[in-house]
This record gives sequence, C-alpha cells and structure tokens, in this order.
Amino acid sequence: MKIITWNCNMAFRKKAGLIMTHKPDILIIQECESLEKLKLGADFPKPTNALWFGNNQHKGIGIFSFGKLKLRVLDEHNTALQLIIPVAVTNGKVDFNLFAIWAHNPSDPDGRYVEQIWKAIHHYEGLLSQGNSILIGDFNSNTIWDKKRRAGNHSNVVKFLEGKGILSTYHSFFKQTQGKELHPTFYLYKHIDKPYHLDYCFASGSLASRVKTVEIGEHNYWSKYSDHVPLMVKFNLRKVI
Repeated sequence: MKIITWNCNMAFRKKAGLIMTHKPDILIIQECESLEKLKLGADFPKPTNALWFGNNQHKGIGIFSFGKLKLRVLDEHNTALQLIIPVAVTNGKVDFNLFAIWAHNPSDPDGRYVEQIWKAIHHYEGLLSQGNSILIGDFNSNTIWDKKRRAGNHSNVVKFLEGKGILSTYHSFFKQTQGKELHPTFYLYKHIDKPYHLDYCFASGSLASRVKTVEIGEHNYWSKYSDHVPLMVKFNLRKVI
C-alpha cells in the first residue's frame, strides 16, 4: 500500500497526472480545489472514493482512494479542527484510521498551524489509542520553531504520538532527528536555499514496522509545480497485522 501526500500549490487538476505516475493507493492533496471544480483528465484514474474539505473552493484538502480501498469520514469528525480529517480506511489488507492533515486555520487565535494538530490529537485521543492509525499531511511545523512556553509545539506533538506508539515513518526509515532532517519537503518561494521539512507521515507501531520505502520528491523536478515536494510512503501489508 502506497500513501502519498502533496501540497500541490493549487490547481491540482493541471498537475494530477504527475502524481499518478507514482501509483498511490491513497492520495492526500493540500491546496486542492473542490470536487466540483476538479475536472480531471484521462491520465487520472477514477478514484474509488473522493473526499474534499475546506472553506475556499479553490484551496482545500482532497483525499482519494484507488483500487479496493474505501474511505469513510468518522462520526467523531470535529469540523472546528481545520483541516484535520479522520477517515476510516477499509477493504484492504488492514483496516486503519487515517488522519489527513493540512494544518491551516487562520481564524484560530490559539494558532493556525501545529496548534491545530495539538488540539486534534487530544480530541481524537481515544481513536489514536485503539487499532491502527496513520497521520499524514502538511503539518506546517518543525521542531526548530518550537515555542517553549506553549504546550502545542511540534516537539510535544511528536512526544504525545510516540507515547501512543505512533512514529514518524520518515525519521525511523532514514534514522533522522526531528529538526535536523536531511530531506526537505518545502522550499520557501521555491528557492533551493530555503529548505524546510514540514510534511510528515506518522504511523502506529504495527504499521510503522511494515514501512518498505519512504521517498521525498526532488526539488529540481517538483519546484516547477509547487513549493512542496511529495512525501511517499509504501507499506508492506502482505501479512495480517
């Protein structure tokens, strides 16, 4: 099973074919236009399920499944936590809860970015404590920007998830330290000399142990289309967990 997240920098309908060459089973696209505006070409196979959330029809989060995988928004979904969407993924080798993330809520006085994730992991703590979970997307955060006096910072999010046995697949796979990543996922103004690691895939222990590959897109190729590059994680789920 391959899961891909990519902040496409809007107009996904013009870029969809690029990401589909990587054959995702689940695709999470930030800054995606609404499904009504998303007129995809023949190079984009028909999704099994397609979900979209956002306040701006030109710029929300799209979640797509392909093949046998089915998506269903969980009843626990809290619409105030933008844009963090809890989704049940079923009909595959393993069922799990997917939290599709674009941490971006300008209207929240408590903080528009990682603070959204901090609130979400507490609101959804019950879900995170049971079964298999994957949290993936544009977190808009990194340990280098921690506000020490604020509980809702990146390092505390990581610690909370680790306490639930939920680990960053990138950091485990490449043996990296939070805040010292060698593979950026975002380039400010698309400039190669302004790199940051903002996109993550966290998976519960049973899934994290089955990561087969983690890929980060190359700046030279993807910067023509977005200031972010894709994060692609492949799991070996041939055996039942």
